[in-house]
Amino acid sequence: MPVITLYKERFSKFVGRKITIEDMTKHLPWIGFDLEEIGEDYVKVEYNPNRIDFCSYAGVARTLKGFMGLEKGLPAYVTKEPETTLIIDKAVANIRPFMLAGVVRNIKFDDDSIVELMEMQEDLHWGIGRDRKKASIGIHNLDVIKPPFKFTAVEPTKAKFVPLGKNEKMDLKEILEKHEKGAAYRHLVDWAPKYPLLIDKDGAVLSMPPIINGELTRVDANTRNLFLDVTGTSYDAVENSLKVLSAALADMGGTIEKVAVKYSDRTVVSPNLNPEKMKLNVNYANRLLGLELSDVETVKCLQKCRMDARKVGKGVLEVSFPAYRIDILHEVDLVEEVGIGYGYNRLKPTIPAAVTVGEQHPTHRLANSTRQIMIGLGLLEVMNFTLTNERLHYKFVRMKPEKTIRLANPVSTEYSIMRQALLPGLLNNLTENKHESFPQRLFEVSDVVKVDKKLEAMCERRLHVAAVSSHSMANFTEVKSLCEALLANLALKNWQIKEARHPTFLEGRSAAVCIKDRCLGVLGEIHPQVLNNFGLENPTAAFEIDLELLMK
Repeated sequence: MPVITLYKERFSKFVGRKITIEDMTKHLPWIGFDLEEIGEDYVKVEYNPNRIDFCSYAGVARTLKGFMGLEKGLPAYVTKEPETTLIIDKAVANIRPFMLAGVVRNIKFDDDSIVELMEMQEDLHWGIGRDRKKASIGIHNLDVIKPPFKFTAVEPTKAKFVPLGKNEKMDLKEILEKHEKGAAYRHLVDWAPKYPLLIDKDGAVLSMPPIINGELTRVDANTRNLFLDVTGTSYDAVENSLKVLSAALADMGGTIEKVAVKYSDRTVVSPNLNPEKMKLNVNYANRLLGLELSDVETVKCLQKCRMDARKVGKGVLEVSFPAYRIDILHEVDLVEEVGIGYGYNRLKPTIPAAVTVGEQHPTHRLANSTRQIMIGLGLLEVMNFTLTNERLHYKFVRMKPEKTIRLANPVSTEYSIMRQALLPGLLNNLTENKHESFPQRLFEVSDVVKVDKKLEAMCERRLHVAAVSSHSMANFTEVKSLCEALLANLALKNWQIKEARHPTFLEGRSAAVCIKDRCLGVLGEIHPQVLNNFGLENPTAAFEIDLELLMK
């Protein structure tokens, strides 16, 4: 979770009145902050990543002013017509196709605001840009460069410039190999035959997006005019980053000026700080919040959250919200703003109409009992994601792919399907911890997803337990003893360990765990090929049991 440290003296300047530590600790939690640390002259707070506009003093102050009643309604942002042009070359179309820009004039910086600007930039890289993959930001001293600017792509050794923090020119290939930022983010561009470059009218290099800015356009306390560029692979991420950054710089005293961005097929004028609009049903808001607010009272609540609204029908409001509120995606988000404006501290707890006595679900009781037993047997618990990939889940453990639940639009090839077993994840844990000392004995009690082979559209979550033991003497006898100890402590009777074959385990060193005619799971010594697939050097024994079958 992102964190911002607010020093009261500086924060007071943004709020427009003296703010005490008591004021901050009293009000900030009610607008979405968690208090992390309270000092004599500062408060360190954590905020939800969806409110990325809280990454600056200006963003926090504008919201707090509304909540405290110091300023209400929609903040007005005046943007001047463009005097600067940015040309987007077709050469970047398949590398980093989108760029928007803006100009900020007559802004005054000091050392503190420069630090804040850099921190804001990195927070936006993380919160919206997904560590620069979707969007990355360049902030430049406009007074040392000449428009029009051009975003193009060149061969790795055909251009040189002095990257930020260095004293000598380097070509683009050298930057990726020798500069700290180049090494960290080279994976974003090194696959392309040409690398992105932002240059001015005379060919001076502003930056190599998304890697590093040039030393030429370094921003310091004497800088008065800025050129902002945001480039990326997602147009929405690029546009949203520029909106949040521009609004914050406007609240810091800068004058925002638009830039004409010329693509081969269109011209875009950015930044667009016009308010967005969405309809809100007042009855819907009251039902979710448990209130009986009138249309007028609802409007007042929204105004405290720096929004405006007007009645467009019976019980229906048209809500205008600022461009920097990129977290407003659905009507329910406006309901949350009504709740904040009304004040969560004013909501009165009520006793439920139906008086019932709660208790743990039997599955949860079984899971907790299993965890206690496994810990008592000397194993360390781990928790893995329920998402995995076919290579790890099937190929590495020598299993044939089965019908599974596949994500329609996975964000990563590492997380493309729902897991159907716990054991592959535990073996991967051993791989990731090879640098630690052995023996390593791990277990997990968690859900897997099973697909009905007859009704492929049907699936169910099932509770499993799995364990691995990896060290130079790990063997079938050890894991059989662990499995039997677990079953005995669960008060089960009449189980049997029967010889069985399983592709993940060594033939002759594997078995099935059965009760009557039901097979609960498997155990044995991991096959050498599986160990090689995971890069494991020690013998490893393991078992996995379907705990749901114990409840039948």
